Amino acid sequence: MSWVQVECDREIHLNGSQGHLLLRDARGDFSRWAGQAACVYLDPPFMTGDEFFMRMRVGEKGWTTGKNTLTLPAYQDKFSGKAEFLGLLREALENAKVLLSEEGSLFLHLDSRMAAHARLLCDDIFGESNFVNEIIWAYQSGGRTMKRFSRKHDVILFYRKSRSQYFNIQAVPISRGENRSNHMRRSIDEQGRPYRSIKSGGKTYIYYDDDPVYPGDVWTDVSHLQQKDPQRTGYDTQKPLALLKRIILSTTRKGDLVADLFGGSGTTAVAAAEEGRRFLSSDVGTLSLSVTRKRLLDTAMTVEAPTGTSGAVMEAEFDPGIAFHDAHLIDYRTPEGAPVTGLDAVDQWSVGFYRDRAFYVQANAARAKHTPALQTTLQLPQLRGVPAVLISDVLGNRSVWIQEENT
Repeated sequence: MSWVQVECDREIHLNGSQGHLLLRDARGDFSRWAGQAACVYLDPPFMTGDEFFMRMRVGEKGWTTGKNTLTLPAYQDKFSGKAEFLGLLREALENAKVLLSEEGSLFLHLDSRMAAHARLLCDDIFGESNFVNEIIWAYQSGGRTMKRFSRKHDVILFYRKSRSQYFNIQAVPISRGENRSNHMRRSIDEQGRPYRSIKSGGKTYIYYDDDPVYPGDVWTDVSHLQQKDPQRTGYDTQKPLALLKRIILSTTRKGDLVADLFGGSGTTAVAAAEEGRRFLSSDVGTLSLSVTRKRLLDTAMTVEAPTGTSGAVMEAEFDPGIAFHDAHLIDYRTPEGAPVTGLDAVDQWSVGFYRDRAFYVQANAARAKHTPALQTTLQLPQLRGVPAVLISDVLGNRSVWIQEENT
């Protein structure tokens, strides 16, 4: 049975209604979603002058031991100067403003290098009166230096679209125990509940330890991802889910749209999906698309990332049944010169139907820590359409295949 690659404009998972995953530059056209986003989070390059990578585990051995990996370029954080960087940022911010509803909020995540310049840009685009907070995300991870005070924080600029902004800090309580202790008197009431009290202005103020408190503009309770954190994807500069969930829960309602134009490892989209929000995640990098797609495989989404043809070869067999076909992935050979080939090169694969240049996904398999061995048999229901296979390999390449007789 011979298989050929076909051009495909989009893939649709389930009914595709919860979100969109795009292969698109942050300066591209997002007018289709104009005025719909309740929250836009931007985590652009920081103008570090560095190159960042994706450490991709390869095959069952790679996912079992972590020793068989490829280090692949994810994105470059290099610019000719401030003007080029700020030009990129301005266009992304202008797109963010177009996306936001009147109740919407913007979060721009940077560090000390360009935060001051970025704030002036935001003042210009959103208006000084719409500045809400400069959030300091402080952490302890990373190296130390004796040449200066170690740089241990990022800056998140928080702006609103208008005075109609939706904000609900009660959606993001933290326990009082997470705050640093203070000089208030500790006591226990008649029911055994511990509390702290303080007298001020002739009044006594009581704060029970189990009552919720809410974060200020310095966040020290959300840590960086540690090396062995189960959230880790191998994509450099990945942000923790807890950080994005605080942003999303405080500024959106269930069903609202959350957008991220520098999607990276996909944390914003994952956080939005887990909290019952819709998502729009876009990035120009194919590895970003691959890792985000994998994290959202069980989500109703539409992936808009056209596939073409390459020198790869795929072998599969379909065994017909009464209600389902059994699809068997037999082999996959990357183009000549690739560092890995065979089924070890397959990171994800899907079966579905190809119709009108779209791939309708019916079943997926992907390598992960809990499934290091790739599942090579998937079931495809007998529905109308041309049976097709989608391969996403360890290099970030995606390809859609149909049987030659259907071309």
